[in-house]
Amino acid sequence: MSVEVQRGYAKGRAKRREIIDQAMALFGEVGYRGASLREIAARCGISHPGLLHHFPTKESLLLAVLEHRDEVDIAWVGLDQTDGVVTLRRLVELVELNAGRRNIVELYAVLSAEATSAEHPAHGFFVERYQTSVGAAVAAYRQAGDAGQLRPEVDPEVAGRQLIAVMDGMQVQWLLDGGRTDMIGAVRALVSSHLTIEL
Repeated sequence: MSVEVQRGYAKGRAKRREIIDQAMALFGEVGYRGASLREIAARCGISHPGLLHHFPTKESLLLAVLEHRDEVDIAWVGLDQTDGVVTLRRLVELVELNAGRRNIVELYAVLSAEATSAEHPAHGFFVERYQTSVGAAVAAYRQAGDAGQLRPEVDPEVAGRQLIAVMDGMQVQWLLDGGRTDMIGAVRALVSSHLTIEL
């Protein structure tokens, strides 16, 4: 492969990433339905047809945004962990990370609410995402239980669902009150109350 072709690919990847970043910001500001591809293209300094070269539909761009964010977070949490307490600790740390990413948190809050409609292009993504998130939390609690680190009265299935619900609910409260809600403390307190060891 020639140097020119390699540079072209690198330039294309960089532009694609810029489009995803700008789309993520705009979707967070006005929601998926309120955002237009023309506005995203303008923010990236390219034409509307230029954007369509990278993402032929608004739906394809939305899914790229969602998949990119989840890839980053899954790598952060390390869902392939076999130590349940380590995974639970990383989930609490993810809440801490999100406290510094208001636009991304807003994007997910807006889109997950919009996507409850079966007609929304991200509906399938969010259905699968919640199954994965709850499944990972339940597995972490089971692993903690197997290691003797879970309080005997705690049901891993219930605790896993509670954790994801509290993470999402605290994010909404945090968004609505301008970041004054201590979502990190609330999530850490919940997880700590389930364990027999210090989180």
